[in-house]
Amino acid sequence: MKIALIDSGIGLLAAAAAVRRLRPDADLVLSFDPEGMPWGPRTPEGVTERALAVAEAAAARRPDALIVGCNTATVHSLPALRASLEPGIPVIGTVPAIKPAAAGGGHVAIWATPATTGSAYQRGLIKDFAGGVPVTEVPCWGLAEAVEHADRAAIDTAVSAAAQLTPDEVTTVVLGCTHYEFLAERIRAAVQRPGAAPLALHGSAGAVAAQALRRIGARPAPEAAATGTVTVLLNGREGELPEAALTYAEGRLLRAVTPAASQ
Repeated sequence: MKIALIDSGIGLLAAAAAVRRLRPDADLVLSFDPEGMPWGPRTPEGVTERALAVAEAAAARRPDALIVGCNTATVHSLPALRASLEPGIPVIGTVPAIKPAAAGGGHVAIWATPATTGSAYQRGLIKDFAGGVPVTEVPCWGLAEAVEHADRAAIDTAVSAAAQLTPDEVTTVVLGCTHYEFLAERIRAAVQRPGAAPLALHGSAGAVAAQALRRIGARPAPEAAATGTVTVLLNGREGELPEAALTYAEGRLLRAVTPAASQ
């Protein structure tokens, strides 16, 4: 079994690590776009052009499925990616976990990039899946970039600023950017109010990984032998995980099984 993931930067590691935990025997292909990141500020056409390029590089490795490990690329590029790769390679997008968050009731905050916050795409998800609960959209200025570069000071500043915009009555936070999933406990600590019930956090990585397995007719097998390898592609060329990735548990998990690490 081989599953590919694409993103401009290290945000794809959240879903990649989730796949790794569900199927330690699966080979992974991580296709990055360091020459074109970040994708967030680009036009929809620009994002699609970059996403197609790294997806084609990953497709050349003949994966069984491809995960779009980026909310921005899913919004703008999923139809083009599916038109290019399916039915030969199933393509799975990443959608903010608004539906399960709203199902729990209570006040929901959606932490997302400024480009996604207030977008027609996110507003559509709120209308479709969270019509019965109060929702606050929280723009997280600079947070994805800070995570990408493992800049601890910038992360603290961005998390604190977003927490200031999050109402006290919030009971649930949606991590609406894949980068934010690396900071789940840091975000929880910033938003949790003294004396309030424990905050619920909802990311997408676990659901995306499970969907990828379903699309190829595979089942979770976390007890399987850890024989899966990780191939890193940097604009189509084999390389190693970015150094910043090793700051996070997800990156260290995957680094442990790269071909370079096993030699």
